[in-house]
Amino acid sequence: MKFNTKTIHGGQKHEESTGSVMTPIFQTSTYAQSSPGVHKGYEYSRGANPTRTALENAFASIENGTHGFAFASGLSAIDAVLRLLNPGDEIVTISDLYGGTYRMFTQMFQKYGLKFQFVDINETDNFINAVSSKTKLIWLETPTNPLLKIADIEEITKAVKAKNADILVAVDNTFATPYLQRPLDLGVDIVMHSATKYLGGHSDLIMGALIVKDEKLAKEIHFIQFAGGAIAGPMDSFLALRGIKTLHIRMQRHCENGRAVAEFLVKHPKISEVFYPGLESHPHHSTAKKQMDDFGGMVSFRLKDDCKEAALQFLESTKIFTLAESLGGVESLVNHSVTMTHGSMPEEERLKIGITDSLIRLSVGIEDVSDLLADLEQALSL
Repeated sequence: MKFNTKTIHGGQKHEESTGSVMTPIFQTSTYAQSSPGVHKGYEYSRGANPTRTALENAFASIENGTHGFAFASGLSAIDAVLRLLNPGDEIVTISDLYGGTYRMFTQMFQKYGLKFQFVDINETDNFINAVSSKTKLIWLETPTNPLLKIADIEEITKAVKAKNADILVAVDNTFATPYLQRPLDLGVDIVMHSATKYLGGHSDLIMGALIVKDEKLAKEIHFIQFAGGAIAGPMDSFLALRGIKTLHIRMQRHCENGRAVAEFLVKHPKISEVFYPGLESHPHHSTAKKQMDDFGGMVSFRLKDDCKEAALQFLESTKIFTLAESLGGVESLVNHSVTMTHGSMPEEERLKIGITDSLIRLSVGIEDVSDLLADLEQALSL
């Protein structure tokens, strides 16, 4: 199947007892057994639920994996990956990292004996030089949140695997979605999504996803999912499955609108810097062109008046862009990274990677682009 067909049919089958085209919401915690251990494939919904199974099959299909896993949130999916490791293991990751991931790494798992090295995403050698005999995981996020830097997935993976083939490479593919890039095809071991965002697409659920190809790794993740219990429920699974069916057409419009917004901001006199990998001026534009099919709907920019007051004036003045956490829904959102997504990151670390008071992140939705540009213009003119 081509991707646009996979979003609708990939990994799916009609419900057997009724022929229902859509997978029903199996709102049940347990299943009847004819004898102890004799059942129809399901025992208890923490281990598996038919609605969640359908969603997990869809996850695997659109990412070209063999096994998908649906978690209660994106962070619980990351938590499951870290539980593959042991005290004393080292993780090499990027300095420009989503604030929630940074918080989990530094405030939770460091005290359990995991060690984290944060490196600049710009050079592959930074990852290679950071790898030691204790390195067990490379954690990438591309495009990054909120500065939209691009990691060369294939180059980094090949270089790391050449040094030690046993090191796992994981990619947070939330911003790109499998519509734009498929990291498993580029050699990585684990793909992660906050399915809350583009995969769900309607700002009505919280969910995380992991997708893999390796059978042994899949069994380990399934055990962690079952034993840890941070599973997605059947109603959220139904909503995510429904969202995936329109992912391809939504992403087309997100990309179109995102490019138009970025090009508008580049020309605006009150903007000092625009971050969008589709712009030729973006330092990682060539890498983005190589590994992405388009450039997405996330745009960040910095005001020339680099102070929090100027940012707040803009944030409080938009009418179509809604000031809110999250991203990837059909509606356009605006976010202030310093006080919202990266509020838990120490100021010194934020400034080091370029998250300043006037940095603003847009999740460009699928509204009429002329309305979005008019909204930005009026908010910037105040």
